[in-house]
Amino acid sequence: MIPAKKNIANWNNYPVVPANEFSFDYSEELPFLLEPAKSMIARGNGRCYGDASLSENVISTLKYHHILFFDKENGIIECESGILFKDLIDFLIPGGWFLPVTPGTKFITLGGAVASDVHGKNHHKEGSFSEHILELKLMTADQEIFTVSKHQNTDLFFATVGGMGLSGLILSVKFRLKKIKTAYISQKQIRTKNLDEVIELFEEYKNFTYTMAWIDCLQQGHKQGRSVMFAGEHTKIEELTVSQQKRPLQIHSRKSLSVPFNLPAFVLNQSSVKLFNSMYYGMHRTKQNAIIDYDSFFFPLDSILHWNKMYGKSGFIQYQFVLPISDGSEGLKKILNKISEKGWGSFLAVLKLFGKQKSLISFPMEGLTLALDFPIRKGIFEFLNELDVIVIDHGGRIYLSKDARMNRETYLKTYQNAEEFQRIIKKYNPGTQFESYLSKRLGLLD
Repeated sequence: MIPAKKNIANWNNYPVVPANEFSFDYSEELPFLLEPAKSMIARGNGRCYGDASLSENVISTLKYHHILFFDKENGIIECESGILFKDLIDFLIPGGWFLPVTPGTKFITLGGAVASDVHGKNHHKEGSFSEHILELKLMTADQEIFTVSKHQNTDLFFATVGGMGLSGLILSVKFRLKKIKTAYISQKQIRTKNLDEVIELFEEYKNFTYTMAWIDCLQQGHKQGRSVMFAGEHTKIEELTVSQQKRPLQIHSRKSLSVPFNLPAFVLNQSSVKLFNSMYYGMHRTKQNAIIDYDSFFFPLDSILHWNKMYGKSGFIQYQFVLPISDGSEGLKKILNKISEKGWGSFLAVLKLFGKQKSLISFPMEGLTLALDFPIRKGIFEFLNELDVIVIDHGGRIYLSKDARMNRETYLKTYQNAEEFQRIIKKYNPGTQFESYLSKRLGLLD
């Protein structure tokens, strides 16, 4: 039975599309959903940005969320694709294990993490999520189930990690975990005067497992790119206070605030962003060391429920790009100049360092990546097209999982393995049964 269509959007509330939403509890139900005439895409918790998990027909994986296998001695786990990172973390921490890679929210599904090949603050040291996958099971368009890994059905593996769900429906994932002694992070905080200083700090602190920086993207001149950098390591037991040592692997639960409604568009303007940036920069000391819980370090925004409503009813675009190390500084300065001249600053402006990575269309490449949030407003798409030109000129690329407006020409110029990805997808998804609004907009399957 086909459900009634409803309007669906991902976390940035743009675009909003009508879709039939299907769900399943067991993989045996899937053949009844995968009818050849349907155009569909799998969707987890909708925490990506843009239209990567939107289609005319959406298969929700949220009910398919069980742990299938756990080797607590060696830190290997296999789970169904709909399980949330939050539930995994709550399960793993008491036993002294942690996810090998996590993005800035724990409210994503395991299947979504694979389809986006998510990265975290540790990419420069430990790569993206795909680096830690032992194998995954995938149902393709002809309803055949493949076991794929870096050593088995290799082409399908690399077309699936970072492949935006176009190779098939991810059923389960087996991957390695990270051993931890405590549920705390030893954090170093350093305030910098400009972009050059923070880039130097990334080099200085490259041996730290976790690094990232918040950037004030509205400053100009010698203050351009002034930042607050954070570097962290998992805390050792002997570094904890006496009271913390009694429960070193405690699950941390913070009180959450909530944005109850969409804020009016006028709230986010150049003046309010400048005020916020000045306050945020000023409240952080030049240097400070602290021991904080994992939730505060990895998922600070998760404590504000529905924070996406701050950008208003029209939604927002998260624009994340990466530039190679060789051109990173120059390209970043050009983009920051454009932003400050326009006066369209971003509350969220997060800079991270990427290491090397082998991939087809996974986003990370060795270089510097910056994520920015812009409310949907008149002229925003033309402005972002101007930023695209800078990214192209400096050999970078834009994150597909956070894209809602890039054109095909930009995609082809920035993803050098686009044709190889397309060839593999056509082999396993010949009728383009798995497709999304993103894949149609960028011609990923054409």
